[in-house]
Amino acid sequence: MTSTAEFAAYIAGLPRVLCGAAALFLDGEGRVLLVEPNYRDGWALPGGTVESDAGESPRQGARRETAEEIGLDVALGRLLAVDWVSATAARPPLVAYLYDGGVLDENQFKAIRLQEEELLSWRLVERAELHRYLPGPLGRRVSAALDVLTEDRGAAELEDGVPVG
Repeated sequence: MTSTAEFAAYIAGLPRVLCGAAALFLDGEGRVLLVEPNYRDGWALPGGTVESDAGESPRQGARRETAEEIGLDVALGRLLAVDWVSATAARPPLVAYLYDGGVLDENQFKAIRLQEEELLSWRLVERAELHRYLPGPLGRRVSAALDVLTEDRGAAELEDGVPVG
């Protein structure tokens, strides 16, 4: 039988993985809502780190982050993609969940209020232009999620934004 201290030491020695979650919002023309963070270069989707230590699930984290970042508390739809993002020198691996935020109407876009501590601006981007704003794994993840919506199929399993299998 293992003692509580031995089990705690075992758990403390296990690998760590970060968890992020975001929402994919579209307008009536199929453009994607992107946000511009002030803490790093580039664009992103509304979302962020899941507070798993506080018991938060990826879906809950995506909804909370969306409400905090753009001021919209929207019930999220189905899971569109889950992406294993490899470790870098700066961080451990990341599992990123992407949920369907749905199509926002004109009143919802007017109600967007940016979290000034984290965001500079927002914009709607055509699918054909996404690669200019979202290079790398995030752009591939969003493209895969849009394919899931277009083809009305199950969630995409990705590694660094590339479909697996």
